[in-house]
Amino acid sequence: MPAETPCFEARNLTRAFGHGARRKVAVSDATFTIAEREIVSLVGQSGCGKSVLAKLLLRLEKPSSGDLLYHGRPIAESGDPRAYWRDVQAVFQDPYAAFNQFFTIRSQLKACFRLFDRRPPEAEMEERIDQALLAVNLRPRELDGKYPFELSGGQMQRLLLARIFILRPRVLIADEPTSMVDACSRAGILEYLMKLKEELSMTIVFVTHDIGLAYYVSDRLFILHEGQIVEQGAPDDVTQRPTSPFTRQLLDDIPSVHRPWVSRA
Repeated sequence: MPAETPCFEARNLTRAFGHGARRKVAVSDATFTIAEREIVSLVGQSGCGKSVLAKLLLRLEKPSSGDLLYHGRPIAESGDPRAYWRDVQAVFQDPYAAFNQFFTIRSQLKACFRLFDRRPPEAEMEERIDQALLAVNLRPRELDGKYPFELSGGQMQRLLLARIFILRPRVLIADEPTSMVDACSRAGILEYLMKLKEELSMTIVFVTHDIGLAYYVSDRLFILHEGQIVEQGAPDDVTQRPTSPFTRQLLDDIPSVHRPWVSRA
């Protein structure tokens, strides 16, 4: 039986900025695969290249060299960007930057339907927006006429997830989606991400500096340092038997993660 085509496949993927002495390599010679319905976390300190790698997956940056495939086809040749973004969506760490402060929440959620080949009737759009809001524990009528600046950071993060429920993409890139909220909201957002994964059978690429958090939500971890993937594997292998000093450095911040008695079961 032939192997399933990976969701993403990268071969010697590199993204550099600038030229000559000013050239800065953000992603260097990355080779990896991400399977369908898998949760992979890109983990590393600030400036390690994980957000640039996420932008490459989102088709917001172009590779300087190497290959990046989506379902076996080069992303650069995947046709209309709108069709690609219908499949591959993102949740960013700053939800306020993802919404226009001068338009109401509902009007911006309605704009999601522009990515569809056929725009549904008005009543159907309104119903689907209400269902998406309820799915992330927001009351639709309480948001009527509201603008982004009138809501809390936790509410805005949940609105980003409501957009995902509306669009129902095949892939979600979650770039530090819990960094701006408190611990209680953080747990809720992670719960919603797992709910999305199960309900929509999505592939999730989770971008974070927190290896402890990544350990508990991921099928595999990619450890990045200075643009390179220095280690990748199952969470237990990476955290309990690290081979890279940069992985060990991340683990030193949360020593309980790699104690022998820690189990994901």
